[in-house]
Amino acid sequence: MRFALGVEYDGSPFSGWQRQAHAASVQAAVERALSKIADHPVQATCAGRTDAGVHATQQVVHFDTSAVRPARAWLMGGNANLPESVGFTWLREVDDSFNARFSATARAYRYVICSRPLRPALHRKRVSWTYKALDAERMHEAGQALLGEHDFTSFRAVACQAKHPIRTIERLSVRRSGDYLYLDIAANAFLHHMVRNIAGTLMTVGAGEQPVGWVREVLEARDRTVAGITAPAEGLYLVAVRYPSVYDLPEQGELPVFA
Repeated sequence: MRFALGVEYDGSPFSGWQRQAHAASVQAAVERALSKIADHPVQATCAGRTDAGVHATQQVVHFDTSAVRPARAWLMGGNANLPESVGFTWLREVDDSFNARFSATARAYRYVICSRPLRPALHRKRVSWTYKALDAERMHEAGQALLGEHDFTSFRAVACQAKHPIRTIERLSVRRSGDYLYLDIAANAFLHHMVRNIAGTLMTVGAGEQPVGWVREVLEARDRTVAGITAPAEGLYLVAVRYPSVYDLPEQGELPVFA
């Protein structure tokens, strides 16, 4: 049998999603919990591998098992065997054609920025912080240049292993609420560090250090060295994964809101 599973996690204690030999990972925690319930080794495949410190409210994984258990056992039993920073949120049986990574048609992230002179204490590992005053309207306007299908080489990490840099951004918005800015972005797929590099570039515009039109120039340059910084991992959340309707899976997790 194959199951699709919703997972949420605080990425702060982990080296990222992917299992590693000498560091804690979300994948290892999820697989240990599932293996305990199944009473046999279980491997989990995710919709999108997140980096160290990155969070998720809607990571989707699939796993195969010969164990027959009620959904309650997988969810409640699984959560009882997970660290407090990870939780299972839903479970669906799917056919063997489903693949958490390759069946996905779109993914969405939220990047949260605290923009105020003094650093946040309570949310220090949940948001990015800058002492600079950011103009959300300028950031939103600049970000519209990224909509559609483009070569996103300028926003791609040097170590990115994707076969090509062509991606399609469906929507991108930036809004402010109190001290917090929310960058919401959805695309068919993302390159390594793509969202964080876009966030860092838009923050440069928001701080008034570059004009609104600069983002289009960065995109067209196809050169990572001309873009903004890679924004910190702490502000990034995977919040939605879309699949064909035939699988009947939940699309969006809880959106992180701080103000």
